[in-house]
Amino acid sequence: MRDSAADWPDAVETVNPSGASEIVLICEHASNHIPQEYGRLGLSDADLRTHIAWDIGAAEVTRRLARTLDAPAFLGTYSRLLIDLNRPFESPASIPARSEATDVPGNIGLDSAEIRRRRRIVFSPFHDRIASFLDRRRAVGHPTRIVTIHSFTPVFLGVARPWHAGILFDRSGDFAHDVIEKLACGSGLNVAANQPYVVDREGDYAVPVHGTDRDLPAILVEIRNDLISSARGIADWSDRLAPVLRSSCDGRS
Repeated sequence: MRDSAADWPDAVETVNPSGASEIVLICEHASNHIPQEYGRLGLSDADLRTHIAWDIGAAEVTRRLARTLDAPAFLGTYSRLLIDLNRPFESPASIPARSEATDVPGNIGLDSAEIRRRRRIVFSPFHDRIASFLDRRRAVGHPTRIVTIHSFTPVFLGVARPWHAGILFDRSGDFAHDVIEKLACGSGLNVAANQPYVVDREGDYAVPVHGTDRDLPAILVEIRNDLISSARGIADWSDRLAPVLRSSCDGRS
């Protein structure tokens, strides 16, 4: 039983759907919201403020980029712990029983009915909305490049990560390397290709399915979350990314 629209929002927040940019922004891990009936999945409020529940700063960067670029954007409205919008159903990380070093009691021993419920309410509406939007753009001949916005932790399981940002890609190497070069040029930033993760069909969804399968250029932008945990950092990184993405479209990388 779903009690209220506030507790059970629409699965996708759509920003600027009529935006003229070639860029279509996706932010799967924009929210740490978990409906009350799940009792925080057995976690503390402090746990839900960490990276295991969402990508810190990513939503604000996405919204600011949508305004600056005049780009449409699609943001998830539920925590990645309920169901991860960037994982295929077959992945163990789709509904994680353990995230990083934290057990998630509310995800242990789920029956198939509960798994189907989360997919039906959260996962499928999110990706169906994006797929329909991309179909309409293709039908009218609107060029499209997909950019998904994420953030990562400075330290993962005790290992420090030296990168300020990573640009992940599948088949869009030219697009990705153009963005890397322009972000790093003269900035002193450590921006790497396919770090701190790699994109693959077994562990990722948006880039392979919405990008590769549609033959659309698609990249995943990872920003270290301590750099976008404040309003100043969010503004700096949004303002840094916007001209780079706009220039990459102009150059058709």
